[in-house]
Amino acid sequence: MTNPTDLLHRRYGVDAFNADIPWNQTISNLLSHRSIRAYLNDPLPTNTLETLIASAQSASTSSNLQTWSVVAVQDTTRKEKLSQLANNQAHIRQCPLFLVWLADLARLTHIAENQGLPHEGLNYLEMFLMAAIDATLAAQNAAIAAESLGLGTVYIGALRNRPEAVAEVLNLPPHVVAVFGLCVGYADSSINVEVKPRLPQAAGITSGDLSVRNTKTGN
Repeated sequence: MTNPTDLLHRRYGVDAFNADIPWNQTISNLLSHRSIRAYLNDPLPTNTLETLIASAQSASTSSNLQTWSVVAVQDTTRKEKLSQLANNQAHIRQCPLFLVWLADLARLTHIAENQGLPHEGLNYLEMFLMAAIDATLAAQNAAIAAESLGLGTVYIGALRNRPEAVAEVLNLPPHVVAVFGLCVGYADSSINVEVKPRLPQAAGITSGDLSVRNTKTGN
């Protein structure tokens, strides 16, 4: 288990808060996160994908509707096409597993139509937002699981630059949108990647009273 003081200093700098806090391996893994953009060709252990998906499906989901899906891309040609659509990012081609996370309202649409039920409510922005959040929660669970197995990850938001072209490559049906990708693989250790700094906690934490007061005064 990595020293808490070292991890906190790497994340927050020399002004990190007191490291005498509750600690375990899960927290150590979380604070050790780095975005990996160079991967080895090494294949993943057997059933890694199934483990990541089980972790993803264990995430919270609004009303248990599970309005997300994921496409596991391992084919070299498809990874090449997706790489080109995402600003030609080489790590999409390099990683052995590229997961494309989807806001998926097609499943609910299909169920409603089969049951002869109305589904106009699925066309509202709120439903898309819910599906995108569900996909994000699921993906973060998968990313944490991957890193706990010694794998590297990096999110690819550039897939949203060409949503229709991405949908064509992945053969997505209507009512399904790729919200981002996730590279998964073993990091190339010859390329040093540091833990990136974050804002001090004080920059993002306010008391409930302060939040209300700021809202009322317009600050």
